[in-house]
Amino acid sequence: MREVFQQELAEVQDRLAEIARLVAISIEKATKAFNKSDVALAEEVIADDDKIDALTVELDELAITILARQQPVARDLRIVVSALRISASLERMGDMSTHISQLARYRFPDKVIPKSLRPTFAEMGALDVKIAKMLAELLTTEDMALAEAIRNEDDKVDALHLSVFDAVLGETWKGQAADTVDATLASRYHERFADHAVSIAKKVQYLGTGDWQQPTPTDA
Repeated sequence: MREVFQQELAEVQDRLAEIARLVAISIEKATKAFNKSDVALAEEVIADDDKIDALTVELDELAITILARQQPVARDLRIVVSALRISASLERMGDMSTHISQLARYRFPDKVIPKSLRPTFAEMGALDVKIAKMLAELLTTEDMALAEAIRNEDDKVDALHLSVFDAVLGETWKGQAADTVDATLASRYHERFADHAVSIAKKVQYLGTGDWQQPTPTDA
């Protein structure tokens, strides 16, 4: 029975890594659709989110079954409970990709963001893609250096997010009301995507080291 239990735990971790890889693909496509005003790619991201959602539900059902049947304790219990929380964050990351893509679809054939902010969003999107790929690798390898790297990259996303707010609230902002709303929403989606990745990284770090880093307010 113990061997079966360990196989089930390994399957949980494998499924988490699989979902994370799909999320990385999703955000990469979403940021490209957003920056290039590629409506076909945006539609692809929106449609593919159903697969991420379905895999998340299947993982949660597996984890709940393990809790009910195996009644794990100590670290094994923490792994299963953390998997449930990590899967929820991954599902939300997929949602953020979808929201970014929906903005691209709504504004097509125009680009979502005024020209003055496009370099900022291109950089923010590239950072989200980098973070997502590191997260998928972290869930596969449990390399704790990646957890710290994710947090460092998130700091850069936060700084860009604040710069967007400074821009749209500044006296030199020439955008219309719709531009302001789009820029604010898009920036928030990019920022929240990275925040969820940090939340997951902290959970993986805790499972690997026993050292719990207190979450920031945005991780809640």
